[in-house]
Amino acid sequence: MRFSKILWPVTLSASVFIGSMTLISAEAATTPAAKAAPAKQDQRQLERQRYTQAQKALNAKNMGEYQRLVKQLQHYPLLPYLEYQELTDRLITLPKIEVQSFFTRYPDSYLSERLTHRWLRTLAQRERWSDYLHFYDARLTDPELTCLHVRARLATGDKTALKDVAVLWNIDKAQSKSCDPVFDEWKKAGLMTPELIWERHKKAVKAGNKSMASYLSNLLPTSVRPAAVLMQEVDANPRLLKQTAKFSKQSVQMKAVILHGLEKLARTNAKEALALWHQYDAQQLFSDEDRIDIKYEIALRLLRQDHEADAEKLAASTPNLTRTDLLEWLLRESLRKQDWERVNEWLARLPEDARKSERWRYWQARTMEQLDIKEINGETPMAIYQSVAPARSFYGFLAADKTGGTYHLLDRPLSVTEQQIRAVENSQGMQRAREFFMRNELAAASREYFHSARRMPTEQMIIAGRLAEKWGWYRHGIQLMAEAQSWDELQVRFPIVYKDHVNRAAKQTSVNPLFIFAVTRQESAFMHDAKSTAGAVGLMQLLPSTAKHTAQKNGLSFSPNDLITPEKNIALGSRYLNHLLDVFDGNRILAAAAYNAGPSRVKKWLNKEKNSQLPYDVWIEAIPYKETRGYVQNILSFSVIYAYRLGQETNFVTPAEATRHL
Repeated sequence: MRFSKILWPVTLSASVFIGSMTLISAEAATTPAAKAAPAKQDQRQLERQRYTQAQKALNAKNMGEYQRLVKQLQHYPLLPYLEYQELTDRLITLPKIEVQSFFTRYPDSYLSERLTHRWLRTLAQRERWSDYLHFYDARLTDPELTCLHVRARLATGDKTALKDVAVLWNIDKAQSKSCDPVFDEWKKAGLMTPELIWERHKKAVKAGNKSMASYLSNLLPTSVRPAAVLMQEVDANPRLLKQTAKFSKQSVQMKAVILHGLEKLARTNAKEALALWHQYDAQQLFSDEDRIDIKYEIALRLLRQDHEADAEKLAASTPNLTRTDLLEWLLRESLRKQDWERVNEWLARLPEDARKSERWRYWQARTMEQLDIKEINGETPMAIYQSVAPARSFYGFLAADKTGGTYHLLDRPLSVTEQQIRAVENSQGMQRAREFFMRNELAAASREYFHSARRMPTEQMIIAGRLAEKWGWYRHGIQLMAEAQSWDELQVRFPIVYKDHVNRAAKQTSVNPLFIFAVTRQESAFMHDAKSTAGAVGLMQLLPSTAKHTAQKNGLSFSPNDLITPEKNIALGSRYLNHLLDVFDGNRILAAAAYNAGPSRVKKWLNKEKNSQLPYDVWIEAIPYKETRGYVQNILSFSVIYAYRLGQETNFVTPAEATRHL
């Protein structure tokens, strides 16, 4: 299919963001600036050596040597790290002027944030409350520092601070000991009410904090304490609810006990919880909000426990039950059964914002086609497809195939000047990040990069994302563009990396290079040494066992270190993809699902009976695992985007994939 290429001018020099390497002509290499480059590199290398020496001198308390070296590092990006260490070593002496100077010289830096935490704790230890208020930053999220801030306000005569204590106290776990003086004063003022104690008790029970719940129940008035104890008993054994006479008292607390027990029981036996709910609903006067909440919890658990009919009946009997996640689950169940009448009913129940999404707009049109509905709210199925087709997304591409139109690949990088680029590249945070990167201190480099970039205006964030791509930090650039919601920066979001390795692997197998690029982008975002919690490693996120088996099967040597070597990882990952394509008759939909969830699961998801087999789009939407569903959708979409990036044409799905029922 042809692409609709929408390009926007970018005022960047050709050498700046052409790829991960800056191109320099032979003529340019003879200019004075080019000749000066080696001298500058030699100077930076000397500074790196001096920095390491200064660190050693500081650690050894050799302050004379340290001071001598620091004087030679005044323009070195990592100088603040030396200053920070030297300053924090003597915070107990309260060097207020020097601390303020550090904040002034390195505003909003990672080190300034760290110093703020340590400095405030030091001031609190010394009870320097006026200074604490001066240096406190309201953006801090440390609850201990927040408590100390309230304490500082109280200590300096601000009694209105007591109004801010309830939110600090009313949480499901114990607060820092630093909060105790504040809580004591708050309690003496009579602000710790039975209602607040009960609310916190409920939170502690739900969080499984038994010791906290027991402590709080003893603070309650004697009239309420039995309900708190009963809630703890029900939490431990939800089937106590079967003794309905024990829960007959009409009170706010008893309703909370019953609702918590039903919710807890539903996790293991949703059908039993549903039966008990009907009994208690007739017995107690629950609020409409409570009814909706508990029905939602039970319906969701019914679905997870494969009681779809009961869940549908419960949801259908509750018209105001419109939680999006529940309705989307019911929609997928109805799609899987190809019950298009029911699909149409659930679509009508969706909240408006969900109903207007690309996903459910597409399925509205599909449902109308299946039911031969000509028009809804003045829109025909084709009109709905046409409204979705311009989106650069899975559903946009599906809709484009329905209309026979082009895929819209909006490629609209932000227009910026060289001056704006240099301003970001030369900013303190980016300089520190780059220098850590050059020193191969990658964790520190990432920390500095993201801390600095996330505090920039959106325009500068985008430039920082481009810098990451220029430096070869492809994953950083991709992540930052997502955080900046700059979806149209396709060069950064979909970099063309390791092209020679991909093409070589494609020639050695039957795998389309676009498929390899898409899988690699999805799996690791081109981070060659990425490691998952499941133990998968490298660009294509292979388990060592899978890689070893694939290597043996293809007559290749293998060592664990191969997984972080781009060429070898791509070679092995492509061969494993090739194997999955062979297993599933060349179908990329099934191969992609198997790459994520395993081939055995995918085989179970295939419908053996011909009359229950599903069109490919329905099968994808009905994949039981949310992660795998999104994975398959991304792989197909990324293949189209990479075709555009490489100047090729492709189909979103092949004719064979489109016509095969699964």
